Amino acid sequence: MPEIQLDEETIERLDSLRVEDESFDEIVSELINIYEAEERTLFHGGDYSGD
Repeated sequence: MPEIQLDEETIERLDSLRVEDESFDEIVSELINIYEAEERTLFHGGDYSGD
């Protein structure tokens, strides 16, 4: 998995999303999955503008 560097504000925001002992990797993976699911929904729903 690639390594990324995050600024303090981003770390604080991710930390506020953590549930119990959830890792940052798990949070980021979950956020990516949500983003991809929403993207597919928009694309298949006909709302995709193609810009």
